[in-house]
Amino acid sequence: MGTILLVVLVLVLIGVLPTWNHSRSWGFAPVSITGLLVLVLIFMLVTGRL
Repeated sequence: MGTILLVVLVLVLIGVLPTWNHSRSWGFAPVSITGLLVLVLIFMLVTGRL
């Protein structure tokens, strides 16, 4: 389940990059938040808590 969550969050991270037309006006906030979630999930996978 953790691997599926990681893949979904990476896809979301790619989708909110400000280079896409639909997300250009959003700035870097969604990328930062999603990137932080990916880092927390990776940490939890490495430590075995997920």
